Amino acid sequence: MAMEFIWGAGVVMILIVSIKQIYEYERGILFTMGRYSHMLSPGWRIVLPVFQSMQKVDLRVKTVDVPSQETMTKDNVSARVNAVLYYKITDASKAILSVEDYMYAMSQLAQTTMRNVIGEVSLDELLSKRDKVAQRIMQIVDHESDPWGIKVTSVDLKDVEMPGEMKRVMAKGAEADRERRAVIIKAEGEVIASNNLAKAAKTLAASDGALHLRTLQSINDLSSDQSNTVVFAIPLEVLRAVERVGKKK
Repeated sequence: MAMEFIWGAGVVMILIVSIKQIYEYERGILFTMGRYSHMLSPGWRIVLPVFQSMQKVDLRVKTVDVPSQETMTKDNVSARVNAVLYYKITDASKAILSVEDYMYAMSQLAQTTMRNVIGEVSLDELLSKRDKVAQRIMQIVDHESDPWGIKVTSVDLKDVEMPGEMKRVMAKGAEADRERRAVIIKAEGEVIASNNLAKAAKTLAASDGALHLRTLQSINDLSSDQSNTVVFAIPLEVLRAVERVGKKK
């Protein structure tokens, strides 16, 4: 009776130890005597001790924070770039059987690919076309990791740091560009103003008395403020003509 109790207790213990729980977002890779058997779906599964073993794989989207890398652009400018990569497991068996540590492998692959891609673009392209550079990195990493049963969903370049000297040079270039645009805008305004003045002069010249009316209007505007002093420049010939008229009288 005692032996039966011991055997029964042993069977119960073996069953308890054999039961493995797999969550909905996981898959289990079952090995029997060291060989891959099949993939286990979510739920309670029995894995026989000693003879069998199971390794769980998380199918949720994972994040790889690519550390800041010292890279050299196509035009030989040093820059430090860091990024973040998002991926998920599409084939759990490949992720376990095809690569030793898929998380470490993805991190190293992302770092290497980022350095290589940045080396193919200039600094201007890296700064102005970050989305395009990130898309290129995603395509390469996704292609290289496809045999591992991994799908890359997104890559984002978080920050691009340049040496202090390069920042000063770019700031001076941006300031010079702003000054150039300001000069161009001012010159275009002066051209428009001169054209309008030329049109106004033609209009005044074509109408008799228009110039005198314009002069009187300007004098009226000046006389509205008592603090203004108006000086008229009368031609010398007019003064001499008035003088001659006075002598004749």
